[in-house]
Amino acid sequence: MISDLRTPLQQLPAMTYEQMLDKVRYEGAYPTRERAEEATHLVLEGLGRQLTGDERVELAARLPFEAARVLTAQIPDTPPLTGWAFVKDLADRTGASLATTRWNTGAVFAAVAALAGPDLLTRILRQLPSGFALLFGRAELNPAA
Repeated sequence: MISDLRTPLQQLPAMTYEQMLDKVRYEGAYPTRERAEEATHLVLEGLGRQLTGDERVELAARLPFEAARVLTAQIPDTPPLTGWAFVKDLADRTGASLATTRWNTGAVFAAVAALAGPDLLTRILRQLPSGFALLFGRAELNPAA
């Protein structure tokens, strides 16, 4: 089969959905894959309510299909929440503690960051309000005044 040179090749995700769940399970030290999947759905739904534009599209293309579907099924909120408000909103939606929700967010964002890669993650963090860099395991640097 010959591909059409005018259309870009579709980028396949770097890991399967099962591998993503295994990474989330490892990062979050969850006892079961089901618990990792629950955290993954919750956090990706929340992230889907925050991201817009090209970064949302590119991230969805790098995620496994099942994860991309969860992310893109959400309608972005305006204005987007800060990192702290994001965690609080997820905790309020689930009734979980802030500490548990922060833990879940960090575990899922570790997998998302690995799939996004450093360049896309930097662009995503530039789009989001303050506080998200720490959730993704990066330093929150403020530009010099």
